[in-house]
Amino acid sequence: MVTDATSGLKRYSAVPLFDPQDGVTVIEPPAAGAGHWAGAPSACYDPDAKRFYLYYRVRKPRPIRGGECYIAASEDGRTFHTIWSATREAFGSDSVERCCLTKALDGRWLLYVSYVDPADGRWRIDLMGANEPSAFDPAYRLPVLTAADVGCEGVKDPWVMVVNGLYVMLVSYAVAMPVPPEERERMHATADIYNTGLTLSSSGLAVSGDGRHFEWQGDVLAPRPGRWDAYAARLGCLVPTAQGWFGFYDGGAAVTENYEERTGLAQSWDLRHFHRLSAGGPSLVSPHGSGSLRYLDAVVLDDATYYYYEYARADGSHELRMNRVER
Repeated sequence: MVTDATSGLKRYSAVPLFDPQDGVTVIEPPAAGAGHWAGAPSACYDPDAKRFYLYYRVRKPRPIRGGECYIAASEDGRTFHTIWSATREAFGSDSVERCCLTKALDGRWLLYVSYVDPADGRWRIDLMGANEPSAFDPAYRLPVLTAADVGCEGVKDPWVMVVNGLYVMLVSYAVAMPVPPEERERMHATADIYNTGLTLSSSGLAVSGDGRHFEWQGDVLAPRPGRWDAYAARLGCLVPTAQGWFGFYDGGAAVTENYEERTGLAQSWDLRHFHRLSAGGPSLVSPHGSGSLRYLDAVVLDDATYYYYEYARADGSHELRMNRVER
């Protein structure tokens, strides 16, 4: 708790932020230069195995895009070794992006996969299950959420947690907007509607009793016209505290900032209504290049919180970083 000396107001600080420059590089980009990224992390800690697990994807400039994805294991949350990998070809897809790794209530491991559907060029989310994080097989995956299910133009970048026996999923979805007939063909011609300027990137919520069949609950955090997050407001991670849920979200002002979003902070008591704490601008940025800091995930343990995030370098590439904050 912090007391403001000028007003006497008591201010409760629930989520300690951090200096992104103090982080350490966990995964290097595949090469120097724009379009070479390592990131889109999904991190968790398994107390049974006493291990950290980290999903991430490696992306290269077009036409390769999100071509490779990995799961790595670590004893300390910093030094990882690969235990699983897959390529976009395993999904028959143009690109694989952020996925979510989590453990089910029955002890099985789940990987919610975000990839471009080869059938229609729209982003979708599928599910793979395995007894160990090293055993996922892309050939055995089940549909979870599609654009048609939501009534939008694409769904991607899932983040899933279990709350009181309920599976709660955050989803980035491409808002269906009025588009002139002559532009409709362009919407999915490149298999990435988020990079066309013909949609907005908003955040929705879906819930499930079994982790497999999800019910769409609607929008929970939308872009704001004329603000720093006018084009994208993508919730990617929640941290529970005594002061409610704190969400980290990726924001961008225009389609020109797609792929180079920065991180904002929002708070919620019910997971349905989020209130921005980053009203005037992002809370976390890189000091290099585009300033991008995005796809943040957090592992909250008794002694510390481990933040994993994609971070712009001066040469235009993105690396995957970790910052450990003592509790």
